[in-house]
Amino acid sequence: MSAAGVSTEALVLAAALWGAVAGALLPRAAYRFAVPAVEPWRERCGRGHPIRGWLGRTRCGRCAQEAVRGQGAVRAGAQEAAQAPYAPSAALLAVVTALVCAALAVATGTRPELGVWLLLAPVWVLLAAVDVRVRRLPDPLTLPLAAAGPGLLALVALLPEHAGDWLTALYGTLALGGGYLALFLINPSGMGFGDVKLALGMGAVLGWYGWPTLLLGTFAGFLFGALYGGALVVARRAGRKTAVPFGPFLIAGAFTGLLIGAYAA
Repeated sequence: MSAAGVSTEALVLAAALWGAVAGALLPRAAYRFAVPAVEPWRERCGRGHPIRGWLGRTRCGRCAQEAVRGQGAVRAGAQEAAQAPYAPSAALLAVVTALVCAALAVATGTRPELGVWLLLAPVWVLLAAVDVRVRRLPDPLTLPLAAAGPGLLALVALLPEHAGDWLTALYGTLALGGGYLALFLINPSGMGFGDVKLALGMGAVLGWYGWPTLLLGTFAGFLFGALYGGALVVARRAGRKTAVPFGPFLIAGAFTGLLIGAYAA
């Protein structure tokens, strides 16, 4: 086996391990962010105990302590409540994030922009998880993402061996964000403003590898959304006017375009 082959395998393994660790820390944030737009972020578990921090496990420590101690305040079924997670599965988020990061490492190789993709990937997974649950893309995630993409890529552009162009990434931010804004203004009921803010961050990622990658990722997102919506209609689980969260498809399309753009660069 060549040295390059060993290096590539080590890189992919390291990326997968990073994704697994980062994904395992997402459930608490997913639970706290997964509330309707009119409600504040969750601060307590299902039984009213305070939740501290944004990263960590999916079980309430206070519930577990009460169940173990057998306190009188524990109602019937408290044992089950203590064992039940109050957020998405940590294992599922860890596996998904690990696969995403490993795929990015395979496509990008040792080029320095891989570091940016690995930093942003857990945020993409978190946003998709929240949008699936409550059809909401939180501003504390989308707005920093919109700034982080162009900002981090500006630093990468100063490093040798990168394969993208920062100005095109910046233009991609404006183009994709502007395009989604136009769609929102034309049909506000068909697209949320959170999608517009998410598009800003994803536009920078796609634009880094050029306009063809930006167009491919944009088309893939709408294609995935259309296929999913069509499948729901065929299965009679939704009507033609049923609202579905578009954030996961926007992210999946951008991820697809990014993989192809990185591999072809």
